[in-house]
Amino acid sequence: MQFHHHGYVSTDPRTQDAAGVGIDRPDELPDTVDVLIVGTGPAGMITAAQLSQFPGITTRIVERRGERLAIGQADGIQARSVETFQAFGFAERIIAEAYRITEMAFWKPDATNPANIIRTARAIDDPTGISEFPHLIVNQARVLDYFAEVMANSPTRMVPDFGYEFVSLTNTTRETNSVGDYPVAVTLVHTTGPKKGQERIVHAKYVVGADGARSGVRDSIGCTLAGDQAFHAWGVMDVLAVTDFPDIRTKCAIQGANGSILHIPREGGYLFRMYVDLGEVAPDDNGAVRTTTIDEIILKANEILHPYTLDVKNVAWHSVYEVAHRLTDRFDDVLPEEIGIRSPRVFIMGDACHTHSAKAGQGMNVSMQDGFNLGWKLGYVLDGRSPETLLSTYSAERQVIAKNLIDFDKEWSSLMAAKPEDLKVPLEDFYTQTAEFPAGFMTQYPPSMLIGEATHQALATGFPIGKRFKSAPVVRVADANPVELGHHHRADGRWRLYAFADAANSSALTAWAEWMRTADDSPLLAHTPAGTDIDSVFDVKVIYQEAHTEVNLGQVDPAFLPKTGPFGLIDYEKVYAADPTHDIFEQRGINRSGAVVIVRPDQYVAHVLPLTATADLAAYFRQMLLVR
Repeated sequence: MQFHHHGYVSTDPRTQDAAGVGIDRPDELPDTVDVLIVGTGPAGMITAAQLSQFPGITTRIVERRGERLAIGQADGIQARSVETFQAFGFAERIIAEAYRITEMAFWKPDATNPANIIRTARAIDDPTGISEFPHLIVNQARVLDYFAEVMANSPTRMVPDFGYEFVSLTNTTRETNSVGDYPVAVTLVHTTGPKKGQERIVHAKYVVGADGARSGVRDSIGCTLAGDQAFHAWGVMDVLAVTDFPDIRTKCAIQGANGSILHIPREGGYLFRMYVDLGEVAPDDNGAVRTTTIDEIILKANEILHPYTLDVKNVAWHSVYEVAHRLTDRFDDVLPEEIGIRSPRVFIMGDACHTHSAKAGQGMNVSMQDGFNLGWKLGYVLDGRSPETLLSTYSAERQVIAKNLIDFDKEWSSLMAAKPEDLKVPLEDFYTQTAEFPAGFMTQYPPSMLIGEATHQALATGFPIGKRFKSAPVVRVADANPVELGHHHRADGRWRLYAFADAANSSALTAWAEWMRTADDSPLLAHTPAGTDIDSVFDVKVIYQEAHTEVNLGQVDPAFLPKTGPFGLIDYEKVYAADPTHDIFEQRGINRSGAVVIVRPDQYVAHVLPLTATADLAAYFRQMLLVR
């Protein structure tokens, strides 16, 4: 963590100085806002947390509840999400309070006595070491709390506006083909307090619907969830219980003679969640299965667990749901015939545009990546850094990811509901073979204005273009500290340019660094606003092939030692060397002739170029960033 660059800090360094709209921020929801986010679920909160880092943008997030969420339905945190938490600065703290999944046990009927279940297999949760971060279980409410803390500590001092329910919206951009300052009129109604029941209108430049599966924002832009229902019901319960089941603190897939259970230990050492198979549902059930009582769910769980017993002492939460897989054909308000004619003004994300079962642990995780994807793009357009066309990439990128998720979840949920003897592939094999997808690492965006072609992918094979930047160990030269390179990619809206040096003479790196500092078309000079720090948009780092003891900081180009803050202090934390025991050049397939790896603000690799391809680097940023 870096601080003191604006003067001595003796208080919590996570609290940034108020700036821009955060100075004298009004408590009351204003009549006009730049971005109005509807819903304080994971998708909405990460979008707000990212936008809170842009001091000049007025963002407000409304929620129909009168207060913070106390008990969240989602609880599974995949490793990709923990990487994201690292970017927002709270990964270590949430890991400390969460339950960590390292292994999954599989239980099936005993061949000699099928009425009983026995453990038949164990599977390592991350067999390939896809991430240095763990797979966690923690209450969704705590995730929201951490994002709320990021918002409150940000320059904009953002906090949720509780007690407002979305009613409708009107987008004058579409109706009149003319864009006013705040073209989207949103009608809200107070749900709490002395104004309960009263309506009010807020005018916004952009609206984000993160308001769940019954999204009013989705309905207002003419989107519908299309898909199918599996006609299979599950009871889910978070409980405290006394049991003789030996794997009660291990994640388990239990396929018994009387049905299936997905068992998930929860944070805190005692609580656990069970998804209990309630069987097939008749097409004409009309939701009657949802009246299944908690006592019936517990009884069914005991039948499946036989010969073990479950004595439930306390129920924190329970519900009944039927598996449904539904997806919208677009994630914004631009109709197919309008693509390329106008830019979107209204967006939907999370459960508002994709629904599926909860058993793959994907809902909260994919929804947060929706928000991370859109948040920085809205920030760039509203801050005057990028053209509005950037916003069209949100739906184009995320709709495909949601489709892949639903296809995966259909297979996983059907396998969970099947009898072991009916499976062509054992459940434990499927779990291991597909581990990379639910962990969040199969996402790969195709070439676009943001994602470059794979022309030079061979220069850095371990950083696939379009996929998330996979961290690796390096040594920071200034203080000889071993660090993870990707852990310094903060959710501050900046691009990362990683310059991997060529061989010892470093002639290509020297020329590249000089071009970055002096050429009019270099990103640093063309797209950094006047009067701001030279690294306010681009965080440029260098990684040398030599050991840190062989790198002389006095000879490092100033491009990698920028001056920052009002005192012009030198930032020494952008110069790295390969760790001899975990050489990043070998681990990530970096060509010894050097390479430049460009990483988007949401941590996805955007392009790989040779150090000599300065014209291509300049052209890449010209298509998405405005000249400042």
